[in-house]
Amino acid sequence: MSEKSKKTVFKKAVFSFLIAVSVLCFATIVFIVFNSYIGEKNEVVSSSNISSTVSEAPLPENPINFEELQQTNSDIYAYIKIPGTVIDYPVVQATYEDDDFYLNHDLNKKYKFAGSIYSEKKNSKNFTDRNTVLYGHNMLNGTMFQNLHKFRNKEFFEQNQYIYIYTPGHILTYKICAAYKYDSRHLLNTIDYSDNTVFEDYLNYVKNPTSMMVNKREVDLNLGSKLLTLSTCIGDEKNYRYLVQGVLIKDEPTK
Repeated sequence: MSEKSKKTVFKKAVFSFLIAVSVLCFATIVFIVFNSYIGEKNEVVSSSNISSTVSEAPLPENPINFEELQQTNSDIYAYIKIPGTVIDYPVVQATYEDDDFYLNHDLNKKYKFAGSIYSEKKNSKNFTDRNTVLYGHNMLNGTMFQNLHKFRNKEFFEQNQYIYIYTPGHILTYKICAAYKYDSRHLLNTIDYSDNTVFEDYLNYVKNPTSMMVNKREVDLNLGSKLLTLSTCIGDEKNYRYLVQGVLIKDEPTK
């Protein structure tokens, strides 16, 4: 073989080798990039699952043992607490008796002048009505709803903003929007809350009560608002009631 032919063969061999190396390098790069992509994709999916799991916080415990309370009286369906007051009582609604049965009966259904904290059958027991009204006596010894009168003090009103209602499976938080003297008309029988126009007018009144004895704060009230009205007597003024009203701002499910 001539020297020229040897050089030609050598060049072809080198060229073929370089081509093979280039193909191998390209394949290696593709392999690395592909695996990197798969790894990143799997990492994103994994992170997403962790985030979803972390966001599903366990439900809080309900501090009220309704099973035990209802063994005493099946009419107990809720519990009320107001910070800054002694108001810390079960709430009842008469099942078979007259609406005012618990006006002068205790949780054991025994006659007692102080009665219990109660609602009437016109209100549902799940607090979804536009206005749920709870009643309690203004007792001289400071029990039942007597402490509602603390809200007559402006400083106390400003420092104590919330009412807590507990039901089986829920904690309801109400922000107190007004506390004032009102006449003795029946709030559930004299106002048609199902009429949007009537309800809107009532909400405007709650925002700006005409009473001389009033404390109020700015809150958002609209046709979707769920009010809670606490009603008690005013001493010897039989034709008037003292009302403390709040609007539902939080409904927290519990175990």
